Amino acid sequence: MATVRILLCMFCFAIVGGRGLSGSSDVSHEQIVAIAQSQIGIREATGNNDGPEVEAYLASVGLKKGEPWCAAFLSWVFKKGGYSAPVTGWSPALFPSRRLVKIPAPGVLFGVYFPSLKRIAHCGVVERVNGNWLSCVEGNTNTNGSRNGDGVYRKLRHVKTIYRYSDWINNNSKKKGAAL
Repeated sequence: MATVRILLCMFCFAIVGGRGLSGSSDVSHEQIVAIAQSQIGIREATGNNDGPEVEAYLASVGLKKGEPWCAAFLSWVFKKGGYSAPVTGWSPALFPSRRLVKIPAPGVLFGVYFPSLKRIAHCGVVERVNGNWLSCVEGNTNTNGSRNGDGVYRKLRHVKTIYRYSDWINNNSKKKGAAL
């Protein structure tokens, strides 16, 4: 119950009073962060990319139970925020050249490059920037920061570990009448 109250307070602060403090003056970026934060603590049912919430993230991009879901989680967050894009379960697709930005900010997506795969293979959303450190919300990770974990976590990442940033709020179409 206390967790729900804290999340509700954080959401209200982000929407009503936190605009000047978060580093972002765009309520939409803050809304994306708040939606992602509301999912912190969601865990897979059996550790096999499953469970009601995980399967909802996957279904939002047309994937079935058992698939990796970090990108699907972010697509679900944007859909809940009323945006028509991104819609993908493939993490590299979240970083097209027209969306790339150089500076991290709340609500911006980040991608981690895995040399063994020769591609971005994990992604999340920046929650806060504190110097060279980013507080992020990530799906399909764990306490060790794995790219194939068991839930939605808040992670602390150094900017040097991030390969790309993308901004899906600016120049994005928002659906009319979409609900949170």
